[in-house]
Order: sequence, then structure tokens, then C-alpha cells
Amino acid sequence: MPEKIYTRGAPAPIGPYSQAIRANGFIFVSGQIPIEPQLDAVVRGDIEVQTRQALKNLSAVLEAAGSGLRGVVMTTVYLTDLNDFPRFNKIYAEYFGETKPARATVQVAHLPKEVLVEIAAIAQDQIAF
Repeated sequence: MPEKIYTRGAPAPIGPYSQAIRANGFIFVSGQIPIEPQLDAVVRGDIEVQTRQALKNLSAVLEAAGSGLRGVVMTTVYLTDLNDFPRFNKIYAEYFGETKPARATVQVAHLPKEVLVEIAAIAQDQIAF
């Protein structure tokens, strides 16, 4: 039976979805955007600032599930401008260390709340292993 994951350390869902779901040995994390959870406000700034906040939110959800960034096996990244990719990539690399997860990165026309980046992830469920 899938289990809903929720933490106040990441933004509350802004639609009919869960922050994450634990199922079959994995944690499926919904796309995280650069919202500062305590203020419930978008972090304004360039792609680097927004990427850091999105990754902090992703990390908070994973930690609430008993995992962390080290357990991530796949990410899907949505950027509103692929010209931001080199600067995004620099920050992303800081968070994932030597073992980088598989990744897909796509450019989209718009993201919720007009942010520049959204990051979804699949991680191993550390509880299951």
C-alpha cells in the first residue's frame, strides 16, 4: 500500500498531489519548486538561487521519508530557459557528490508561480534496504 510522505520542511502541495509517496522500495518525490516553506513564498533570484531552494526542498522531503539525496536514483528537471543549464548544473553538482543520479532535463514554457526550475526525483527507500 503506498504511503504518503509529508513534511513542513518543504512547501505544502499547491494542488491535488502528495509531496512524496513511498511504494515498492522507492520514494517518488513530486516536483519541488523554489518556495521557502516557512514563508510560503517563492524565493526570488536567479537560477542559482532558485536551484538551491528547490534542492533544499527536495532534500527535506527525502529526509522526512528517512532517505536523503544520497538515495536518489533519478531526477527530472524542468527549466524555463535551457540557457540557464550551465549555471543550474553547477549548483546541482554541489548537492549530489560523486554518485550522480540518472537525469532528464527539459525546457518548458512555464512553471507554477513563474519559477525558473522544478525538480522531481525517485529515490531508494532506505527503510526497505
